[in-house]
Amino acid sequence: MWKKHSNKRKEKGMSHMTDVAIIYGGVKAESRLNVLTDYAIDHLESTQQSYSVIPVFELPSEDLITANSKRAEIANALKTVQEARAVIVLTPVFKSAYSGVLKTFLDLLPMKSLENKVVLPIMIGGSFGHLLAIDYSLKPVLTALGASWIQKGSYVLDAHVAEGRIIEQQAEARMHTELEHFINAMIVQQQTS
Repeated sequence: MWKKHSNKRKEKGMSHMTDVAIIYGGVKAESRLNVLTDYAIDHLESTQQSYSVIPVFELPSEDLITANSKRAEIANALKTVQEARAVIVLTPVFKSAYSGVLKTFLDLLPMKSLENKVVLPIMIGGSFGHLLAIDYSLKPVLTALGASWIQKGSYVLDAHVAEGRIIEQQAEARMHTELEHFINAMIVQQQTS
């Protein structure tokens, strides 16, 4: 799946809490979205941030659809998000919005789950016609979950990802910049908490 372990945690001190929960809202393991996930992971590792990846498509689908948050796998994923200091949400664009797989998971998060967390939305899509999907479909849901530290976000075209990397220089520069802003916001948020 990812070139890294899908649930890597670096322990810091006595805390078992992860710095960043990465919610992977793709619908399958093999996807260009993986390249963006790896890019984010590389950036987190370079700044010594611990992280956990939650591949939503691997969670029990019947339990997601029926909103059974008591199932161990789902309960653990929800707890990971709630205990993280920050969250990265990755999703492909479908019908000018985020994936249905991601929606089933976000619907299970309790209200205020993202309160006081820095949140970075990242989307991949087929055309710039869906560029505003971050602002008009994903950010309102994140706000409803209590997020107030939502970063601008990054939108990458499918065509800008090939051969296991971001091949378009400006797309890579935008991803890098947004991840830098995300890390800086985490630092500020921690200092003000």
